[in-house]
Amino acid sequence: MSAGRSLIAELEAAIKSGSKDKRVETLRRITDLFVVSADRLNDRQIEVFDDVLGYLVKRIEDQALAELSTRLGPIANAPTEVVRRLARHDHIEVAHPVLTQSARLSDEDLIEIAKTKTQAHLLAISGRAQIDATVTDALLQRGDRQVFHKLAANNGARFSEAGFGRLVKHSENDERLAEKVGLRLDVPLKLFHQLLMRATEAVRTRLLAVAGPESRAHIQQVLAHISEDVEHEASLISEQDYANAQVRARMMHIEGRLNEKSLFEAAKADRCADVVAMLSLLCEAPMPLVQNLLQNGQREAFLIPCKAAWLSWRTVNVMLTSRTIGRSMSGQDLETARKDYTKLSASSAQRVLRFWQIRNSVSKGDAAETLAGVANLVRR
Repeated sequence: MSAGRSLIAELEAAIKSGSKDKRVETLRRITDLFVVSADRLNDRQIEVFDDVLGYLVKRIEDQALAELSTRLGPIANAPTEVVRRLARHDHIEVAHPVLTQSARLSDEDLIEIAKTKTQAHLLAISGRAQIDATVTDALLQRGDRQVFHKLAANNGARFSEAGFGRLVKHSENDERLAEKVGLRLDVPLKLFHQLLMRATEAVRTRLLAVAGPESRAHIQQVLAHISEDVEHEASLISEQDYANAQVRARMMHIEGRLNEKSLFEAAKADRCADVVAMLSLLCEAPMPLVQNLLQNGQREAFLIPCKAAWLSWRTVNVMLTSRTIGRSMSGQDLETARKDYTKLSASSAQRVLRFWQIRNSVSKGDAAETLAGVANLVRR
């Protein structure tokens, strides 16, 4: 206690002198004393340092505080209140060392900071060696793309099922994030299945290339199940399903409810038969022809009935990336499709559709030749 009073007296003298250099020098001396003796101090002695340093921290400049944070961050029994004050500092240079390292910060401290501070503070927390699921939940609620990527790559981060759900959802439009999430072995099977099902072929290939033996076997097993599921679902769409969808689409047309919005909702819900039936009426082409164009595997042919129906790219994009209607596509492939779609005119698409109907009864070889012609028309 006498040592504590002596330190307080020294602090008072430093503060009353009005000298910044004197305050910084005093801070360093006290920090030095704590660092060299930290492993021998008991809780009561640490409280003295907490009082002394806390007294000075309120009156010290940011540069010196950043230095203090750097020195206290790795020390497991650092003064608690000083660490908590540094972690909440508005300047990330001060907060970063303790946010990334200090064991003195509780989950409650980290959650509060995640809810109130800047993205830089959230990113620092995301790099901690161990992060509880309650903390990652808070980070994912406010975090930006950098935070998501940092957490996904952090093997010491734990996630709730809801947290994994957020990661997988964001991965649908972020291939790099999908790769990082895909390499985690703790993703719930249902969500991992969803992640790989939505992933492009490029992402799946990279995952298999960089994954370790255990992860690679897991990924291959899930991909095999996905392939079986897709084939099974496709086989379940019967002629009767298409016939029923055609009846529904015609009724919507009669009632004035058939439009791009209804088609968009059907595509978003992966209702393949309904999409084919609706698009058939909107582009005024036979349903079997539209079904063939959407499912033959050639991107250019897919675009023809969509443009003939004057669909916006937003709707076509949903159709192209739909699990049962479209196919897995990389961001580059989608951008190429968008450019092709923008270049293609509705009048040209309608002419191709009419021409296709005439040629629809010829041999498969002629049909394949016509598909090539369609591709050339789109690329002009």
